Amino acid sequence: MNFINVDNISKSYGDKVLFDKISLNINEGDRIGLIGINGTGKSTLLKILGGLEGADEGKILKVSDITIEYLPQSPELDDNLTVLMQVFSGEGKGIKLLREYEDTLSKLAAIKDNKDYLEEEKLQNRIIALSQRIDGEALWQIESEAKSILTTLGITTFEAKIGTLSGGQKKRVALAMALIDPADLLILDEPTNHMDSDSIDWLEVYLKKRKGSLIMVTHDRYFLDRVINKILELDNGRLYIYQGNYSNFLQGKVEREELEEGTKRKWQKLYLNELAWIKRGAKARTTKQKARIDRFDELKDNKIEIVDDKIEILTGGSYLGKKVININSISKIYSGNTIIKDFSYIILKRDRIGIVGANGAGKSTLLNIIAGRIEADSGEVEKGETVKLGYFSQEMPLIDDSLRVIDYIKEVAEFITLGDGTLVSASSLLETFLFGADLQYSFIARLSGGEKRRLYLLRILMGAPNILLLDEPTNDLDIATLSILEDYISGFRGAVIAVSHDRYFLDRIAEKIFFVQNGAINIFTSNYSGFKDILQGEPKKEDKTEATNAQREDRKNKKLKFTYKEEKEFEAVDGLIEKLENEIADLEEKINKAGSDFELLNGLISEKEKLDLERDEQFERWVYLNELAEKIAKE
Repeated sequence: MNFINVDNISKSYGDKVLFDKISLNINEGDRIGLIGINGTGKSTLLKILGGLEGADEGKILKVSDITIEYLPQSPELDDNLTVLMQVFSGEGKGIKLLREYEDTLSKLAAIKDNKDYLEEEKLQNRIIALSQRIDGEALWQIESEAKSILTTLGITTFEAKIGTLSGGQKKRVALAMALIDPADLLILDEPTNHMDSDSIDWLEVYLKKRKGSLIMVTHDRYFLDRVINKILELDNGRLYIYQGNYSNFLQGKVEREELEEGTKRKWQKLYLNELAWIKRGAKARTTKQKARIDRFDELKDNKIEIVDDKIEILTGGSYLGKKVININSISKIYSGNTIIKDFSYIILKRDRIGIVGANGAGKSTLLNIIAGRIEADSGEVEKGETVKLGYFSQEMPLIDDSLRVIDYIKEVAEFITLGDGTLVSASSLLETFLFGADLQYSFIARLSGGEKRRLYLLRILMGAPNILLLDEPTNDLDIATLSILEDYISGFRGAVIAVSHDRYFLDRIAEKIFFVQNGAINIFTSNYSGFKDILQGEPKKEDKTEATNAQREDRKNKKLKFTYKEEKEFEAVDGLIEKLENEIADLEEKINKAGSDFELLNGLISEKEKLDLERDEQFERWVYLNELAEKIAKE
């Protein structure tokens, strides 16, 4: 069954065209992912489909009795309602009945102390009557499901007022509202923002099992791969439709762009041929020549520029010495709860660390302590003298909307020095981060929320940091920007530490996972998928505790000493690190001389990455062996 038919709709804001004469159908069983860079009109299209906004032109036909539930990117809730009352504030018939029941219970509780027995009896009779109707329509399961969904999403206090919740908690309450009311079409705008990885896993399974159609905007590429069966891409005012999941979309997009590129090159070749003919002094003496001049004028007016979409990400950054950041036995307690307990770690030059854990576990707290934004209750964080932090905060700072885009970036620097020593302008980097020439001189006030977040990210990178701290960088960023950021990180010469719920992002960038839970921070040497596999195969907590206690007791009774292998390592490690650093320096010189020979460059960069990793591993051993030598000397 065809639920919605969209025929040639257009939408503009001022002189900015979001989409121009686009058409689509939403059918029963469709699970659609809507993607495109920030500012292309994804959220606006969802609002139009949900009936919250109108198109400038075109027609939208809907089945007469279709029911639609819509989750906006920034939901507006009633701060005076309780969580449960807010969840039951929808317009569905069953929801209205449950809401009346909850309201009556609240009124009864409010007059208990007033000893108004007549009103109390009246309310009790009303509750009985409503209970019978809810029984008859089998609606109790909706209330039970609502509480179950809220609990899964980390909302356990159902009587808490909405006004007391954080922004992330409000978004999860709004998601519960959208999910519990049965609907033919569910419209979700960035539902995974402000959710931890376990909640996202749950939502993925829930939506796969759910009956009815779905259209959603999300940057979660695993979500798009596992839940979606159709992709819509908004690009430069046009809509492209791809059957299948995200992997099918990637293949289809490449094929489409190759076909378009071939067509563009044919047009450009024709234009150049006609331009050469015109320059030779053609005169409109005959009808045939006049027609050819007219054709040239038409080609000139519709000239297609060919853009090479293979963006090379060259990273800048300041010099970083051997000492990066040492975390020494830090602890943090909030309101009697231990968030971090006695955690130590030495951050290495090329560390790629993902920090994961449930909402409220202390992930952002750990990042803020590392950044020096908040102090640990005990322990210390030592930073090397050459460390220059770039901190991408979850909460964006206020941006002066009266500034032009390029001026906001130039406030930090007009040029950045890349790894190969060349200078790149602010304008060029803006192009790389999807701010074309038309946007660079626009006022920031004209940007969408996602575009502002992308601009804020670029401003941080423009400061040439050598350590990147990223707190939920994937929130409100589009997939294209995330791909650029991931490519940037892959070539970044310093350490990267990211708090993120985005599983795909962590699989791309992380080589170590810090798992924050109940005050403990466990370290896993893997990406996110590897961490999940390890976690599912872990022994029970009590078994681990017993084993750990036994190991500690054994260590207490043994005198410290080098093993034969450690003694040999200790003698050789300094020379080995020096040898590796010399080899890396030689490779860097070869890379700088390789020019545009990409095959040679790829080989050299791959070899250098292996040596970097080996050098970092040897440095870790150097730290361990020297600390052990000091302890042995003290005994």
